[in-house]
Parts: sequence; C-alpha cells; structure tokens
Amino acid sequence: MLERVKRDSAVARWFAEKGFKPFDFQKEVWARMAAGESGLLHATTGSGKTLAVAFGAWQALRCEAPQGLMVLWVTPMRALAADTARALADALAGVQAQDRSAPQWSLGLRTGDTSSSQRASQSRKPPTLLVTTPESLSLLLSRENARDFFAELRCVVVDEWHELIGNKRGVQTQLALERLRRWRPELMTWGMSATLGDLAAAKRALLGPSGEGAMVEARLKKKLVIDTLIPDTPERFPWAGHLGLKMAGQVVAEIEEHNSTLLFTNTRSQAELWHQQLLRLRPDWAGVVAIHHGSLAQEERDAVERGLKDGALKAVVCTSSLDLGVDFLPVERVLQIGSPKGVARLVQRAGRSGHAPGRASRVTLVPSHSLELVESAAVQTAIRKGRIESRASPVAPLDVLAQHLVTIGLGGGFLPDELFAEVRETVAYENLTDENWRWGLDFVRQGGPTLRAYPDYRRVIPGPDGVWRVADKRLALRHRLNIGAIVADASVMVQYFPRGQKLGAVEESFVARMKPGDKFWFAGRLLELVSVRDLTAFVKKGAGAGATPRWMGGRMPLSTTLADEMVETLARAAQGDFDSPEMRAAKPLLQVQQRWSALPTPQTLLAETLKSREGWHLFVYPFAGRNAHLGLASLIAWRAAQIAPGTFSIAVNDYGFEVLSGGPRDWAADLPRLIAAKSLDDTRDDVLESLNAGELARRRFRDIAHIAGLVVNGYPGERKSARQLQASASLFYDVFRKYDPGNGLLQQAERELLEDELDVMRLHEALTRMNGRRLDLVALARCSPLAFPLVAERFRESLSTESFNARIERLLAQLNGAADR
Repeated sequence: MLERVKRDSAVARWFAEKGFKPFDFQKEVWARMAAGESGLLHATTGSGKTLAVAFGAWQALRCEAPQGLMVLWVTPMRALAADTARALADALAGVQAQDRSAPQWSLGLRTGDTSSSQRASQSRKPPTLLVTTPESLSLLLSRENARDFFAELRCVVVDEWHELIGNKRGVQTQLALERLRRWRPELMTWGMSATLGDLAAAKRALLGPSGEGAMVEARLKKKLVIDTLIPDTPERFPWAGHLGLKMAGQVVAEIEEHNSTLLFTNTRSQAELWHQQLLRLRPDWAGVVAIHHGSLAQEERDAVERGLKDGALKAVVCTSSLDLGVDFLPVERVLQIGSPKGVARLVQRAGRSGHAPGRASRVTLVPSHSLELVESAAVQTAIRKGRIESRASPVAPLDVLAQHLVTIGLGGGFLPDELFAEVRETVAYENLTDENWRWGLDFVRQGGPTLRAYPDYRRVIPGPDGVWRVADKRLALRHRLNIGAIVADASVMVQYFPRGQKLGAVEESFVARMKPGDKFWFAGRLLELVSVRDLTAFVKKGAGAGATPRWMGGRMPLSTTLADEMVETLARAAQGDFDSPEMRAAKPLLQVQQRWSALPTPQTLLAETLKSREGWHLFVYPFAGRNAHLGLASLIAWRAAQIAPGTFSIAVNDYGFEVLSGGPRDWAADLPRLIAAKSLDDTRDDVLESLNAGELARRRFRDIAHIAGLVVNGYPGERKSARQLQASASLFYDVFRKYDPGNGLLQQAERELLEDELDVMRLHEALTRMNGRRLDLVALARCSPLAFPLVAERFRESLSTESFNARIERLLAQLNGAADR
C-alpha cells in the first residue's frame, strides 16, 4: 500500500495553514516519488498538479543537502516558465518555513529572457531547482562541462506534456531527457498534463519505449460549463466568418457581466480585429481591455499577464499564447471566438477560468458562421463522452537529430555507437535505421557528399580517441546562437520612431507591401509606418483607418475526433433530433440542406453536382479537415484530368471540397473512379503528382535547413532577413536535388509536406472511408447550404472585397428566395 503523508509533516502543516486538504492523487504522487519512481500525472486544469510534483520532489530529496542542481522543471513556453517559477518559489518558501531544519532550496529561471549575468551566476552556483524550456535545456547540454553541471540532478519534471508530444520541440525534449538519464540512471522523470487522449502513448513518449513508470490519474469531478452565444438570426447559407464581428454586441454584454474574461481567437489577425471592435463599441474600456499574442514584445505580454493576475483587466483578447497553465485566478469566464477545431483545445482553454480546485470552469462558444453551431453541439457531446484527441510523436526527424549531434558534440563529445544506442531509447527514434544514422554523422562531419569541400560544414570531427567533438569555436558559437527546434516566422520588429518602445513583430511580407505613411493596427494600436531599416519597422501613432496584419499558418484543421462527432450530430438531425439550443438554432439551415440535398451520416458519403454559368461543379463532404481536403481536391482534379484533359478550380474547408471544371464533365459517372482507394504509397505518389510538390517542399525545406544548421540567422547585429534565409535554403535545395537526391533533409521535406501540410495519412484514411460508405450523390438545382461556403471561399480567393460582397449578396438573395418558396 502506498504510504501516506504524515500528519505532522511540513507539507501537511502547509496545507492545513492554507485551509486545503491534499487530494488522493497528490498523496499518490508523493509516495511514488518517495520510492524513486517516474511517472505521468494526468489531472484537470487547476487541480493542483504543480503542488503534487513539486512537494513530491521536495519530500523525496529533503534529507539531502543541496550540492548543485537537483530538480529540473521544463515548461513549453517562456511565459509559463516565469509563472511557474513564481508559483514554485511561493510554495517552497511556505513549506520550508514549516521545517527550518530541512535544507533550504534555491530556485532559478533560465529561458531566452534570462540575462547574461544571471546565467553566469547560475553556472558558478547552480540553483537547487531550475525552471527552463526545451531550447534552454539544449543550450545547457551544449556546454563543455554539461555533465558536471547536471552531476547532482535527481528529478526532471516536464510540464504541459501534451503541448510538446506532437512536435519537434517534444522530440528535442525526448533527446535531452535520454541524455540526462544516461548520465543519471536513477533520475526520476515526471510529466504533467490535463488534456491527453492516449495516456499510454504519452507516458511512453515521456519515459522511453519501455514506458516503465507510474500512471497517476486524478479522479476529480471538476465542473465544466459550456454554452453557446446563439446569433439573433442564424443564416441558412453560411460562409466562413459571415457572423464574425456581428456577434460583438452579444460578446460585450457577456463581458459586462463578469469581472475578468478571456476571449480566445484562433489567429493573431482575428485577435487584433476583435480588440479593435470591442473598443469601438466600448471606448470607455480603453485601458481595461488588452490584447495578448505571440508576436507582441515580451514586455507587452508581461504587462498584460500582470494585469490579469492583479484583476486589473476587464477582458483580454488572446490566442494560444495564453492556452497553457499560466495561473490567472481572477478570470471568471472564457469566450471562444469561432470553432476551437478540437476537443482538447476547448477543454484546455476552458481551464483558464476557475483555475483552482473546487471552482467551475466556464467557456462560451461564439460561432463565426452558422455551421459552427453544429460544431458547438458536437464538441459538447464529445466532452460528455470523454473523447479527447491523442497526440503522436514525430518519427525520426533528421533535422532535429543533426542539431542534437552538434549539441552533444559541444557538450563533451560522443562515441557514435554509444550515442546511437542512446538516441534509439527515445520513442521518436526507436526505429532509426543504421543508414539514417550514418547519414546524420556524415552530415555533421562534412555536410554530406555535396558540401565536403566547405569548412563551415565540418562541424563535428572525430578525434584520435574516437570521440566526436566540435573543435571550431566560431562554429560552436554559431550553433549556440541558432539552437532550437522552432523556426521563427519571417518577421520585422515594430518599434516607435526613433528609438522608442518595441511593440513586437509582424511578418516581413506584410511590411514589404507598405510604404511610409501607410497605417496598420498592431498591439491594439493604430500605427503609421515611418521607415524600415535593418529588419525594424519604425512607426508613430496613426489616425484614421488602417490594415490588420496577417500571419501565415494561422488556420488549424478540424480534428478527426470533432469531425466524426459532427457527422454523428448531423445524422441525428437527419432523423429529426434537434435536442440542443445550438441544433435548434441551426435547424432552418439543416432543413434546407435536407430538402434540397441530404445530410451527411457515418454510413454515407454525400456528394453533390451542379451546372452553373461558371461550369460543372462537384462538391464532396468527407469531413476530414482542411489540410486533407486540399490534398483530396487536388488529387481528384488530377485524376479527372487523366480521364479527360481540362482546367479545374478547387476550394476547400473543414467539411468538404469543391472541384469546378470549366468544360463539360460527367461527375456522376466519373466519381467512383476518382475516389478509388489505393495503397498508402500509391496515394502518396498520386498526391505529389497532383500538386506543385517541388515548390511546396522547397518552402518546407527552409525550416528544416534552419533546424539542421545549414542556414542560420547570423550573429548578433548581423541578422539575416527571411528573404536571405529562403534564398540560402533554396540554393541548398537545388544543389541537393541535382547532386544528392537521396539527401535525408530532402526526403524529410517531402515527408513533412505530406504528413503535416497535406495530412496524407488522414487523406488516405478518408479515401478508404469514402469507399466504404454508400455514395449519396445528389444533382443540385441550386447551391446547397453545405456547398455555399465552398463557393464563397473560391470567390474570396479571386475577387476584390467589394466585388466579393456584391456577388455574395446577389447569390444570397437568390438562394433565400428559393428557400422561402
């Protein structure tokens, strides 16, 4: 039986003093850590996970006099690292005050924002507990005395593990953890998360392929309240964003009722627009309504976070920059603008309110178009069923491997056979082949067969003792300055002229289209461009109207879990089941869809054809997400061209896609052949043939080349522009394509294009599903409610804003008139 915390222990007295009572899951973590076990803690947001693991480490190690760094705490974000450090400092100070005889722990914070003097101080005298990020941990591992620095390490904690599992920063973390475990075989490793679907896979990614360790789940019933702001007049023919800011009046009323509210948007542009709109409607809220997203300067974000903690802000419009476990107790309410796109994301964001044990979390969905009413109903059903998306580790990314080889070459060096065995102890690289390992070694030793003549690519060299090390100090500095697995957007700093406050960064392509005197909204301010110098846009306060920056990569696809639940919700509607406020509001739309066509179900594949003045339309609704639909639409257009040459236009959204042929096309006769399922390899080949895959892979290659160290941002004061980085990466891409077609980074660019941007696995699964369902093919007399948003999406890409609005209004008048008859 797990031992209990003694009633007279310092931790028990601290809990009693606070008026708290430890939960069973906290006691279980303490007992397991006292026994030296590793594990994964899964508990709802605001339930006390941090206290469970922090006090577990303190109790397990309290009898040992601190001689160096004993506990390493890894968080995904700098903001979360700073907040965690403050929370840990308060908790440790409180519990240590209860037991003056125990050794006193010191605490440090090390991120990209840590000053050089603080880093030097930590090097001379490491704190007992250090809070850091994956990038800063890799930097620590690149120190020549890294092994000595971690010589006393006893425990590593990875916070918000769900945020890292599915990306390259998580791979970077896996590699770092395995290095530390090699140095410290008895090292305890603990992960924490609130929103994991596949717990076993998450634990395995954290602890290695064996997955040995404890799984602690908190059996707490935290109240989660989810509802939806119903639009006054839901449209029967929706299109992306058609409600949008029209809901602002209702949003203002909701904010008015609460002391502190977070408004989550899915993109930075959307956050800027909503912040502007709220202040237009309530100018008296200036100073108490703020904006927070990842492109704002650190000082701007820090000020907003302090305002939230102090209860000084009425509302904050934000993006995923505030998704994670930063503790804002005053927040009473969360509003989600538009679809959350996934179940886990909504649960995570809801947890920003009521962020304490016993308090309810409240989130309200604000639809940006009428079909999101169905999504709102579906996501609530999925949460009641406990359906949460799982996350999988990337498989053997060679760019991260190359970076890690240089990092370890700096951090004391390595013997290839030993490091190969170590790397394969991670889930990400458990199936790494000998061929790819040898490629990685050759790449860091001499840049591969095409770059061996250039000294800059001889980064890690074997010595007479067989140990591979980085000998060139200039290359060592370059690596440390560019370390990390996240490539920043091509950005330009925005700063008040001439040497004033830095506000943050916008994309270089946005600024490139502007000239001095042009105005734009950023950081909640209207700014006028003065000049652009050295990748800095100097600005002054503007007046009048202005543009809103757009950032690339803002659109997230609908998750499979939520898409499947949405189809099941539509199937129930087809049987007359409109059992929620959201579905009753969407009923007029769905009734027209059913009258003119049909509703999708899990057993059927709905497809529609239409002849118009534009040509011959095919609409298909696999509900596989935007990325997979882009690949599917391109694939079907390409296959159609193999049957009979023609010119095609495509449009996609999360629910389906449109293929428009300019010439006659018998879609009904061709469709079974067009959607025929093949093997996964054949599907990959067909998708690559159907797209301009070379150009898409070239863009992907830039990020890979950056992570692998082929192209670098430069040295301080010599930062390269995005155009220079892209040009350098393109040169490498062309050279490798011509002289080294088997280059591992080229193959990775193609693989990531297929897996991440086109979601080829989901595309292949969608094709298989489509072939396993009964085809429900409807010849339309006019555009259906499901087809209309696809037509609108295509118009948006080809028409000016004024022409688009006029075209949409005419089409809506015709369709609504027909629906009323």
